[in-house]
Amino acid sequence: MIQHQLSIEARFRPEILERILRVVRHRGFQVCSMNMASVANADNVNIEMTVASQRSVDLLSSQLSKLMDVACVQIQHQTTQQIRA
Repeated sequence: MIQHQLSIEARFRPEILERILRVVRHRGFQVCSMNMASVANADNVNIEMTVASQRSVDLLSSQLSKLMDVACVQIQHQTTQQIRA
């Protein structure tokens, strides 16, 4: 599987993390790691996420960008790694 690291900036809402995780799952990606932190003004959050799949990460990125309250999605880098279930 190929691992991709995403950086997501979103407006903080109680349901935003659930929406993001639902899109990740529906698009066939597996979450390997995730970190969320508030931005200084506390209205926004930064989410750093590593996901894995054989699918193109561009599909996931474009779907995440369409979510209400998501301001920016950036693909940081990708690595090929064998993941065992």
